[in-house]
Amino acid sequence: MSATISRQQSARNAEAPQPFGWLAIVRLGLVQFSLGAIVVLTTSTLNRVMVVELALPALLPGLLVALHYAVQMLRPRMGYGSDMMGRCTPWIIGGMAVLATGGVLAATATATLAENFPLGALLSFFAFAMIGVGVSASGTSVLVLLAKRVEDHRRAAAATIVWLMMILGLAMTAGITGHLLDPYSHERLLLIAFTVSLIAVCVSLIALVRLEGSPGSINSAADGNTAARVSFTEALREVWSEQSARQFTIFVFVSMLAFSAQDLILEPFAGIVFQFTPGETTKLSGLQHAGVLCGMVLCAVACGRFGSRWMGLQFGSLRAWTVGGCLASALALIGLVAAGIIGGSYPIRANVFLLGLFNGAFSIAAIASMMRLASAGRGHREGTRVGLWGAAQAIAFGTGGLIGAAASDFSRYWIDDPGIAYGVVFFAEAGLFLIAARLAFRIEPRQQPQPTAQESTSYAAKWKRKEHHEPAI
Repeated sequence: MSATISRQQSARNAEAPQPFGWLAIVRLGLVQFSLGAIVVLTTSTLNRVMVVELALPALLPGLLVALHYAVQMLRPRMGYGSDMMGRCTPWIIGGMAVLATGGVLAATATATLAENFPLGALLSFFAFAMIGVGVSASGTSVLVLLAKRVEDHRRAAAATIVWLMMILGLAMTAGITGHLLDPYSHERLLLIAFTVSLIAVCVSLIALVRLEGSPGSINSAADGNTAARVSFTEALREVWSEQSARQFTIFVFVSMLAFSAQDLILEPFAGIVFQFTPGETTKLSGLQHAGVLCGMVLCAVACGRFGSRWMGLQFGSLRAWTVGGCLASALALIGLVAAGIIGGSYPIRANVFLLGLFNGAFSIAAIASMMRLASAGRGHREGTRVGLWGAAQAIAFGTGGLIGAAASDFSRYWIDDPGIAYGVVFFAEAGLFLIAARLAFRIEPRQQPQPTAQESTSYAAKWKRKEHHEPAI
């Protein structure tokens, strides 16, 4: 009898998915690289073309970018679809195809605006809606796959790798396309958009070949592992009823609102209060981004297998990095309040770098925490949970910049001193980070069952115990 049970356990373990190694994580990073390449082409390059070359009001590209964020409220539905299918790869590929098509259509619409504005505007709104759908499907499913297949001690590093590769895709595409667009022509724009989109889809397809495994390797219907066949509304209601999922959704919204609200006002603040030139404010923004990258890497190292055990001290707690990053970000924003009061003698560059450092650290810790929490709760609802959190992030990003800019205009209208006026807005953002830190502290991570000595070397056994809640044999 014991031998029969052992053979059955071995057969189940053989079908269980293996954990992602670093190469598999990098391959998913290539998908994010491709996603970032198309997104920056549509939200940055086409934005500039509409405003500068076509002399259109900046409101139009602003509305288009806001639309692409608003459409991402579909993320929970996309995640639910991957839960029902039991696979993420089809959703990633389908999302990239829709995203690439939307990118080419957006370039076509931009060229059409010069000749036929009503038709070009209609095509633009349709194209950016497609871009939002594509980002929702592919981006959500990439995170779901990472959450399911990356071991706990690698999650912070995996999140850093994937996000750095997306940033690399943004930077490389912006630089290369900016060079190739000179001298500008509609034909050149269309050729670049088609080429970038085609390369992005091809790179994604190559990166995903045999990455996830055979159908059903994660959620096999034969083993009863698929998510219960309920409606999307019911699945979303189940997820929202989970305390940790609900708290994390609110945390994501508040923290990302604070994170994004500073984007549109930091450079004007430096220009008005410190008399920085446009070139100097651009460098200041670059310094902040450098700080974000350093913070991401620092958190990844500290939360890794070795960083968490350095000199016997627990530096690898995701909760500590999330809460600490939010608190430190609030402190850095208080520093900007002081900068507005003190003026030119204040070390603004160092303050902005530290703000970026703390922002990067808390964001990676939050993403790694999301990967851990995605498998918590009832049923197989990883996609629905990740989609819900992605929608909260998109809504926060879509409204944060607008709220920050509007708040700065309002405070400057009522307060004569621009430094103090901006300081009021920074102080409010610091308050949001304090609220986010409190929310993050209250989120209780799921306690995973401890494996026996025999199972500790088998990821498949740990996965099976987690999914079925089976005792060790």
